Amino acid sequence: MTDPFSVQTLTLVIGRLLPEPHAGLLAGILFGTKASLSRELTDSLIATGTLHIIALSGFNVSIMVGILSDVFIRIFSRRVSSLLILFMLGAFLWFVGVSPSLVRAVIMGSLSLIAIVFGRQLWSLLSLALAVIIMLLLNFGWIGEMSFQLSVLATLGIILFGGKKPIHSSKSSLLSTLLADDLRITLAAQVFTTPLIFFHFHRLSLISPLTNILIGWLMVPLTVLGGLASLLGYFWLPLGVIPAWGSWVLLEYLVRVVSMTAHLPIASVNF
Repeated sequence: MTDPFSVQTLTLVIGRLLPEPHAGLLAGILFGTKASLSRELTDSLIATGTLHIIALSGFNVSIMVGILSDVFIRIFSRRVSSLLILFMLGAFLWFVGVSPSLVRAVIMGSLSLIAIVFGRQLWSLLSLALAVIIMLLLNFGWIGEMSFQLSVLATLGIILFGGKKPIHSSKSSLLSTLLADDLRITLAAQVFTTPLIFFHFHRLSLISPLTNILIGWLMVPLTVLGGLASLLGYFWLPLGVIPAWGSWVLLEYLVRVVSMTAHLPIASVNF
C-alpha cells in the first residue's frame, strides 16, 4: 500500500477486510476511531453498558492493562511484566498519536498497572489523585467530558477492587484463575462507571454485568487479531484475510451477545 502508515490508513484497511458493523467495532476497539454503527446497535451497546468498547478511554485501556498484567506476571517477574506493558503503552501512544484523550487513557492504564502488579492500593490512590489534579490544572474543561470521567472512575474501581491476587502455581488451575481475574478486573472497572452512564443516558443497565462477563475476554484476542489484520493488510491486503476472519468470528459473537442481551426482559430501565 502506498498510503502513509497511520491510524487512518489502517482503519481503511480494516474497512476493506471486514463488513460493517464489524469493521467499525474493530476500529473503535483498536484505535478509538469513531465507529459508524447503526442506531440499533448503538442503543444495544448503551442498554448493555458496553458502549465503552468503541471509545479509546482509560476504561478499556485499564481493563486491557489488567488482563495483560495477569497473563505476564505468570510468565515474567513483576518488574519485567510492568516494563513490558509500559513499553507497549508507550509504543501504542507513539503510533496512534498524542492526543489529550489518549494521554489520559495511558496515564490511567499505568496507574491500574501499579495497583494490579504491585498491589499497593494507597500508593495507587495517591497517584490517581495527583494525576487527576495535574490534568485538571492543564485543562479544567476535561472534568465535563464523559471520557475523562469514565477513565477516572474505571481506574478507581480497579485500584480498589481489582488489585493483585495470590498467584496459583498449579497448571490445572491457570485457565480458571485467568478467567476469574479477567472477570474481577472487568467488574471492578464497572463499579463506579455504571452510575455515570446512568447519569448521562438516564438508563440503568441491569444486564451490564452479564454482558460484560460474556464479552470482556474478547478484548485481548481482538486486539491481537485485529492488529495483525490491519498491519499485514497494509503491506498486502490478502495477508490480512486470515486474521480478519478470526476477528470476524469474535466480532460476530460480540454483536450477537450484545443484541441478544439488550432485548432480554428488563435488560435496562429508562428514567
